[in-house]
Amino acid sequence: MASIAFEVNFDGLVGPTHNYAGLSFGNLASQKHAQSISHPKEAALQGLAKMKFLADLGLKQAVLPPHERPDFSALRRLGFHGTDAALLQQATKEPKLLAAVYSASAMWAANAATVSPSADSADGRVHFTPANLISQFHRSLEPAMTARILKAIFADNSAFAHHDPLPAASLFADEGAANHTRLCSSHSSVGVEIFVHGRGCGSDPSPRTFPARQTLEASNAIARLHALDPAFTIFARQSPEAIDAGVFHNDVVAVGNQNVMLYHASAHANPAELMNEIQRKFVARTGGRLHLIEVAPQEVSLEEAVQTYLFNSQLVTVPDGSMSLIAPTECQELSGVRQVIEKIIGAENPIRSVHYLDVRQSMRNGGGPACLRLRVVLTARELSLAHQGMFLTDGLYSRLTDWVKRHYRDELGPADLPDPQLAQESWRALDELTQILSLGSLYSFQR
Repeated sequence: MASIAFEVNFDGLVGPTHNYAGLSFGNLASQKHAQSISHPKEAALQGLAKMKFLADLGLKQAVLPPHERPDFSALRRLGFHGTDAALLQQATKEPKLLAAVYSASAMWAANAATVSPSADSADGRVHFTPANLISQFHRSLEPAMTARILKAIFADNSAFAHHDPLPAASLFADEGAANHTRLCSSHSSVGVEIFVHGRGCGSDPSPRTFPARQTLEASNAIARLHALDPAFTIFARQSPEAIDAGVFHNDVVAVGNQNVMLYHASAHANPAELMNEIQRKFVARTGGRLHLIEVAPQEVSLEEAVQTYLFNSQLVTVPDGSMSLIAPTECQELSGVRQVIEKIIGAENPIRSVHYLDVRQSMRNGGGPACLRLRVVLTARELSLAHQGMFLTDGLYSRLTDWVKRHYRDELGPADLPDPQLAQESWRALDELTQILSLGSLYSFQR
């Protein structure tokens, strides 16, 4: 009999240096708001409010700490030298580079890693592979710190298996769970894991405007590392049309939870063939019924999907067994998208409710509710073995809210980044955070 398991949402805490630099080519929201003023305090409080809302719904909710920013070690590796203040002064001559080492992009935890639950792996352990994120320089700074954080939270080797990020080469470009979906009858049972890539060996059509980030070779490697059953592992290709419309990750046009997959009709190449494969393997694996919910371009265009992040909503199972869509307020404000959601809720499928949440500070930089979380399925035993300081309680929420209000700036713009005081403020905040979360000396400046 399978052990009872739970899906835990590990949300990335928005860091003190949250800013809009337009660093992510192919991410339309990121590019649109480049050089505008960000609001770090508001962003962090919006993220925490989303976590608290999900916890109050009865879901298991945890946090992931921000990464150390600015990343002075990256500047030194690139030939800058001297004191921290001197590094910042030198880097002002290359504003994109300065913005990159200040980027708070680790807040989008869906890109942190790919995670496979113990039910699916041959060795019965939960497997973690941090994404190498090599397609964007500012994100390529994250993998080592992500690995350190995950190992600190999931330290017991009898229950958790940690793999190194894939080689930092274009052939193995990996963007994490944003291109990975798991379907199952329940979180406690075996599932079908779906990996979506934008490019790979072969002569398939490529996007013309924006680059495809995830590779088939990376997806294959992760499936091998996680010891998944090849018979129930699916490799799907993104539609080049979707990528060129601003769908830089698959989770911008598709979201799955248990026995439901909600997706845009233009999300994938060869969609009919893919959905037949998913349906067939799901039934063979689980014996249950799969709900495939397709949204046609006439209902929601790709442009509207990117504008509102309808498919970047979180699809979650609430305690009564039904499912709820956790959507950004942008979906509520666009009448056509709101009507599609109402139609889905009224149809014969497990999705029975929608909750619209304000995460505008994240949305303006190209990340919706689903981007902010890494899903980790854990049995009761695995849950008990994880570091307990990360799980959101009313007390922790209160402490984190107070921490943000005391340490974060109301506004942040490009002119603020050369200020050495900003770095000091960030480090003071993170030093206190490690005490709140009982994480010890996590950051390099603490050693």
